[in-house]
Amino acid sequence: MTTHDDAGEGLATVHGGDDEGVRGEVYIVTGMSGAGRSTVANVMEDLGWYVIDNLPTPLLPQLVELGVTEDEALERGVPVDRVGVVVDIRAHGFDHLVEAVERIRARGRKATLLYLEATDEALVRRFESVRRPHPLQGDGRLLDAIQDERERLADLRSTADVVIDSSGLNVHQLSRKIHPIFTTEEHAGVRVAVMSFGFKYGVPLDADFVFDMRFLPNPYWVPELRSRTGREVPVADYVLRQEGAQEFLDGVVSLFVPVTAGYLRENRRYVTVAVGCTGGKHRSVAMAEALARRLSGPGLDTFIVHRDLGQE
Repeated sequence: MTTHDDAGEGLATVHGGDDEGVRGEVYIVTGMSGAGRSTVANVMEDLGWYVIDNLPTPLLPQLVELGVTEDEALERGVPVDRVGVVVDIRAHGFDHLVEAVERIRARGRKATLLYLEATDEALVRRFESVRRPHPLQGDGRLLDAIQDERERLADLRSTADVVIDSSGLNVHQLSRKIHPIFTTEEHAGVRVAVMSFGFKYGVPLDADFVFDMRFLPNPYWVPELRSRTGREVPVADYVLRQEGAQEFLDGVVSLFVPVTAGYLRENRRYVTVAVGCTGGKHRSVAMAEALARRLSGPGLDTFIVHRDLGQE
């Protein structure tokens, strides 16, 4: 069961328990209204998850302990380890979501909280495009409602295990970015989203590491390369043969040896590496592609998101 929130977005997620109940970890997705929850819900359903919309927060711990056996789950057609739950600010008891998550963890379950974020400007555009009010707006201004929600969710965001910034992403880009989080294959390593971006469009809010490629010559000033992108061989070759390019790649690969080991010890399974240049078209794209290739290997599963490649 999935429904959209007031901005055409809306979702959250859970998987369940142990040998006596719904197996798997508990995954809760929440965040700002309009930041992309319905997109996440659709991705989860496409991957075979069972999605519950806006379950009251006090019921979360009880959901985990329903005691559904594997045979019962199969009889009901409910996946035993792929259950999603929508939780947003309108849910009953939402202010106690952190406590509910901690109760689940205290009972021995692995609970992961994913928070969807977006800038005020992006959220205003989205609400205005669908011509629907923000859930906290009432008779007031849209921007005031967004800022009120952001303030109320500040503590929740600070406790999130994964933060996803959807500001510069369309529905298809966001789907590609979050898809690896909810795939069903066994994966013991760390998933690394390598994102290219343009500084003039803003630094991604969910970046765990930010690298600035503006130390390299800009292909924009080479006439035959200006209209091309970093995904094309001539631009990539130009960028990668510049002084310092290979040294940078070597350094980041070396950096991720202890980082990956630490993430695995802390059971952190998702990280965003942002690679930026001026416009997000040439240097950052070429270096993101190269970095993803270099990082992919034992313990690291990389995928690429080019946030600003289609920008004018």
